[in-house]
Amino acid sequence: MSRLSRRHFLQFAGSTLAALGLNQLSIPQQANRYGKVLAKSTPRKLALLVGINNYSSQPLQGCVNDVELQRHLLIYRFGFNPKDIYTLTDEQATRQGILDAFEEYLIKQAKPGDVVVYHYSGHGSRVLDPDPIAFESGSRNQLNGTFVPVDSALPDGYPNQGGVVEDIMGHTLFLLMSALPTENFTAILDSCFSGAATRKFRVRARDGGSNIQISPLEKDYQEKWLSRLGWSREEFVRRYQEGVAKGVVIASTNLDQFAADARLNGFYAGAFTYLLTQYLWRQDSTPERTIASVIPQIPQEFNQTPRFEVKVGSGYERQPLYFINTPSPVADVVVTEVKGNRAKVWLGGVDLGTVDRGTVFGVMEGSGRVTLRSRDGLMGEGIVEGGVKEGMLLRERI
Repeated sequence: MSRLSRRHFLQFAGSTLAALGLNQLSIPQQANRYGKVLAKSTPRKLALLVGINNYSSQPLQGCVNDVELQRHLLIYRFGFNPKDIYTLTDEQATRQGILDAFEEYLIKQAKPGDVVVYHYSGHGSRVLDPDPIAFESGSRNQLNGTFVPVDSALPDGYPNQGGVVEDIMGHTLFLLMSALPTENFTAILDSCFSGAATRKFRVRARDGGSNIQISPLEKDYQEKWLSRLGWSREEFVRRYQEGVAKGVVIASTNLDQFAADARLNGFYAGAFTYLLTQYLWRQDSTPERTIASVIPQIPQEFNQTPRFEVKVGSGYERQPLYFINTPSPVADVVVTEVKGNRAKVWLGGVDLGTVDRGTVFGVMEGSGRVTLRSRDGLMGEGIVEGGVKEGMLLRERI
C-alpha cells in the first residue's frame, strides 16, 4: 500500500482551497439534466475545483485542463449536479477567493452525510513560518508546505532578498477540513513543494525557502478558525499530529518529488490527475486500489509516487472513492452534444494513444455508435449512427 505518511501529508495539505470568482465553466444542458437524474436519491454532492496556469512567474500549462478532467468525471461518472461544482481558474483563484469559496460553498452548504470533493492543481512551495502553531513531524526548520494562489508572488529581489508571500498553509487547510460538517470529504492535490528544475516537463513548484515568510494575514486567519472551532493551540497541535482531519487526502507526489505538468497525447495536464481520472472512468475503486493501480502507470521520467492518507482508524481506504457507492457504469467516453448525425464526445476514459480517425465507440446497451473523425486534446467529433443521445456513456468497440 502506498500511503501518504503523516509527515508528508502535513506538508502537502497546505493550500487546498478555492476562490471567490465562483464562475462555473459553461456546462452543456444535457449534462445538467443528466447530473440531476443521477443525484435524485443520493446525498448532495459538492465540489470545489481549482486550477492555476497563469502565474506571473513560472507559469504552468495543464492545471486548467485538470479542472476539466475532474469536472467531467464528477458529472458523468459520479452523478454530481453541475450546479454544485464550483470551478476557480487562473485569475479567479486568489488567496482570499480560495478561502472565501471553501467557506461559502463547502463548509456552509454541506450537511452531515453529504459528499464533498476539493481538487487543487497549481504550484506548491515551502516557506518559513515565523510563529509555528505546529511543526511538521520530524522537522524543526520551520519550513511548511503551502499552496500558491494566483496572486501570491515572490518578493522583488528574490533570491538575494527575502520577504512575505500570500500563500495558503497546510495548517489552514487542516482547520477548514475540520470545520466541514460531513466526514465524506476527498481532497485531490496535484502540486509539489520544492524548487523548479530544467527538464522535459514543467514542475508544479514555486521557489521558496527560509528567507520567504508566510503572510501575517494567514496567521490571523488561522487564529480566527481556532476561535470558531473552540480549540486552544494545544488542542490544535494534538489533532494535527494525529493525522487527516476528515475523509481522504490524495496527493500526486511524496515530499521530495516534483509533480509533472506535461504534454500528454496532444494536450497538457497533470500526469497524476490525467491518469487518476482515466482510471476512475474505467473502474469502481477505493483509495487503496486506485493509488496502487495509478503508480505503475506514471512514466518513469516523471519520478513521482502518488500517496494517500485517511482519517486514522476510519477504514476509509477501503470505502468507495469519493464516498459514492453507486457511480454510473464504467465508460471510455461521454457524448456531450449531438446535432444531426454529428456528435461531440469527451474522451476522458480511453487510452488516447490507441485512438485515431475511425475509432468506433458504441452505446453499452443498444446499437448506437459514434465513429471518430477528429480529436483536439480530450474532445473528439464523430459521425452518429443509431440511437445516440447527449449524456450517453460509450465504450470503445474492438
